[in-house]
Amino acid sequence: MPVTLPWEMPGGPPVTVNLLVHGRTNVAIDRHTFNRDYWHPALSAAGIQSSRATGMHALRHFYASVLLDAGESVKALSEYLGHADPGFTLRTYTHLMPTSEDRTRRAVDEVLGSPSNGLATA
Repeated sequence: MPVTLPWEMPGGPPVTVNLLVHGRTNVAIDRHTFNRDYWHPALSAAGIQSSRATGMHALRHFYASVLLDAGESVKALSEYLGHADPGFTLRTYTHLMPTSEDRTRRAVDEVLGSPSNGLATA
């Protein structure tokens, strides 16, 4: 079902897209209705207890963790999540960057040379 909404920012240029999820009356569905009418019944049918860890907010954390792990900047992620302050995004999602130490080592190795090529020493 096509819907036209502002793009990139509130009041931005209108863009028409097809909705992936819509209600029975073919209108955009808000998150509360989706949770109540679709998500929670699906969890129940699968034998999964509804909780914060299995709720829609967990999908938001999954989205953030995927982007952070892929190297997306905190500033960009902040915009995608609708946060006005990238600092809030950083404080909220820092725990989702388990591979950051490996990325840091690789970045330094690229600049200084890895121990395997003889340019860097331990």
